[in-house]
Amino acid sequence: MSSVKIESPQTIQQKGLNHFMKDYTTNKRYCPHLLETKLHAVALYRQTKDISFVCRRYHISKASLMRWNKAYDGTKESLMPKSHRPHSQHPNAHTEQEIKWIKDYHRRNPNISICELYGKLREEKAYSRHPGSLYRVFVRFGFRQKAESTKKKSKHTGKYDTPTGLGIKWQLDLKYVPTACQSAKEKEQFYQYTVIEEASRKRFIYAYQEHSSYSTIDFIKRSITYFGYAPKEIQTDCGSEFTHTAKTKRVHPFDVFCKRYHILHHVLRPRTPWHNGKVERSHRNDQERFYNYLSFYSFADLQEQMKRYLRRSNNIPMAVLGWKSPAQKHRELESRHA
Repeated sequence: MSSVKIESPQTIQQKGLNHFMKDYTTNKRYCPHLLETKLHAVALYRQTKDISFVCRRYHISKASLMRWNKAYDGTKESLMPKSHRPHSQHPNAHTEQEIKWIKDYHRRNPNISICELYGKLREEKAYSRHPGSLYRVFVRFGFRQKAESTKKKSKHTGKYDTPTGLGIKWQLDLKYVPTACQSAKEKEQFYQYTVIEEASRKRFIYAYQEHSSYSTIDFIKRSITYFGYAPKEIQTDCGSEFTHTAKTKRVHPFDVFCKRYHILHHVLRPRTPWHNGKVERSHRNDQERFYNYLSFYSFADLQEQMKRYLRRSNNIPMAVLGWKSPAQKHRELESRHA
């Protein structure tokens, strides 16, 4: 004799709910009530006048039931969801003139970043709103174009001691100029040397046709002339242009130069780029703001375009500096220690 399995009412109800949820999709943060639920709940309430009974039966709140009952005028359209957009503009919303400024700057330079746009608006248009407000408008207009990052999560979890005064520490690094930026038929490899003043984030960059100890020393001499002082310490990675990569008794020419000018040369451990994070991050900005749109036909043209970009990059506000540009922060620190 075969046995028949009898399912409980709770099981049958759960199966019906699962079947219903498979066909019911929504992209909202909560599960909205169906129109049929609203209609039947209002009809049952107007028939029984029992709030508790209706709320328990349809699993709704008293506030929802009262709101539906007040809105219902006998038609389905009265219970349809309506727009929550305000009828009038917020008194502190961006004005039409400010919106025009933002659109004009973006039309002139579609690749402009939030920080650079904020700096231009503040300096040239006396824009006084918070950067977060500008960010929301920027996103609303669809101007934000951010590619997916392929960078691995940093292993650096400790706190870095950033100097508070000028001339204490510089970070020095080298970047390969992408050959795709050259319009010449025969491609040559060029190199960008970068030094950053840790306290103010102000940078100096210069292009070379080779990366060697000679180029490194020449670049530091140019950097000292640019900043007007020599630092107490220069921090570099283990590149051959900065130090010997193999065990030897010879002294690297860059170490000789640093010793002559009483500069401490701090060489980082291999494979720890996060310790030179400020200059490494600036190289990523260079790629996004400069090299992705660069086209040059000669080494002299590269140097000229790099010179203009250096002036531009040092005047872009940074959140870490309290939305001041590196040039502004540098002048502030100079006046403080004058």
